[in-house]
Amino acid sequence: MDFATVYERSAPTILEIGFGMGEATAQIAALRPQDNFLCCEVHTPGVGALLKRIDEQSLPNIRILQHDAVQVIDHMLPLASLDGAHIFFPDPWHKTKHNKRRLIQPPLIAKLAARLKPGGYLHCATDWQPYAEQILEVLSAEPLLKNTAAPDAGGYAPKPDYRPLTKFENRGIKLGHGVWDLVFQRV
Repeated sequence: MDFATVYERSAPTILEIGFGMGEATAQIAALRPQDNFLCCEVHTPGVGALLKRIDEQSLPNIRILQHDAVQVIDHMLPLASLDGAHIFFPDPWHKTKHNKRRLIQPPLIAKLAARLKPGGYLHCATDWQPYAEQILEVLSAEPLLKNTAAPDAGGYAPKPDYRPLTKFENRGIKLGHGVWDLVFQRV
């Protein structure tokens, strides 16, 4: 995929996997007009909602792929082509027997890390502590990634200014859950 052609400009490109209804995506794209956002979502109402936001807010830096992110990574994204990737509040699959369905697994992270440019980043966030611990374990085990968190932070990063409070985060806070951000960099 030639991003300069897709966006009609050369700019850092960030992959967003699973944008839900697109509210946070639109806010981030508005805050970071200098970056391009390639957004994958399979949920049709979410795609429609983000398309509406793009039109209403005149956001020329977003492109949407209504397709499975794993297939996009496998077949459309060249190695070392992304400047960053966002995975915010993926489904935690709370039941232990369903944990294998979680998105953040070693095979996906290996593929995604290979698509990041050296110095590119992967930012994940969750409001489910057991999933945060699994994400930290999976990302820490990937040899192409290094944690950007301070050594005394337990592996978790402070919430970056560009990530708005999402409906999932607000829901988690109301339920008394913590929120964990993990930001790793491609070596």
